[in-house]
Amino acid sequence: MSETPWEPPVAGDEVAHLVGMLERLRTTFRWKADELDADGLQTRIGASSLTLGGLLKHLAANEDYLFRVKFRGQTIGEPWESNGWNGDNDWELTSAADDSPEELYALWDGAVERSRACLAEAIADGGLDQPSAVSWPDGRHASLRRLVCDLIEEYGRHTGHADLLREAVDGRVGEDPPPGWHPVGAKA
Repeated sequence: MSETPWEPPVAGDEVAHLVGMLERLRTTFRWKADELDADGLQTRIGASSLTLGGLLKHLAANEDYLFRVKFRGQTIGEPWESNGWNGDNDWELTSAADDSPEELYALWDGAVERSRACLAEAIADGGLDQPSAVSWPDGRHASLRRLVCDLIEEYGRHTGHADLLREAVDGRVGEDPPPGWHPVGAKA
């Protein structure tokens, strides 16, 4: 088994590259946010209100929203419907301050697992060209490919934020997790 299973293929088809890039960004983000206590997850830089805890919750919500709502046309479901979700674009970023590190890590880990399962099933059932439930005002439906690319973009943006935030917390820097890395969760 590879010491860096998050690394995209050197040569592969489109699905392998897109899923590989998404997995690399997910893993890098999770590594940047890993092993922190509440203070570490709530650290801010300058005037920005972004925190690693807020980003964990925001990206968890994005995972479920993209695959459940945009792709499948369902409600966002649990755990969102019982945890105060209000659809406000800043809710998950600000409400994360009320969540424990264990809750935030579990929220992100759970959302990513649901998304991985949904994406694998969708690829097996029709590939990246299949239409999603979300449509534009003119009636066009985004393809699954478009949604995956949107999620890659979202992770790219926020993994850059996580780079800066994590360095401010404890100096952790680097482009990728070290070989053999596995998520731990909240700092004991």
